[in-house]
Amino acid sequence: MKIKEKEFEQLMLDLREIANQMGARVRFERGDFKGGYCIIKEDKTIVINKFSPLQKKVMILTSALKELGVEDVYLTPKHREIINELNDNT
Repeated sequence: MKIKEKEFEQLMLDLREIANQMGARVRFERGDFKGGYCIIKEDKTIVINKFSPLQKKVMILTSALKELGVEDVYLTPKHREIINELNDNT
């Protein structure tokens, strides 16, 4: 599936909402790291480098959602396809 440049911003908002529904907090921080899923004091947290390009942020978020286990969560077919496809390409 090809994602248009202008769709990435809305996709990022949608993915953040999915993460919140799964009980994970999404944080944008600066530093020398790529980002991903971790547990901080028993809280599910997805940390993303705030200086990464938008497409990279989306890829990190989809990877983290996949790691959290989206198999048992309702997602629109479009979001499920994006999460699966972006993770197959990494």
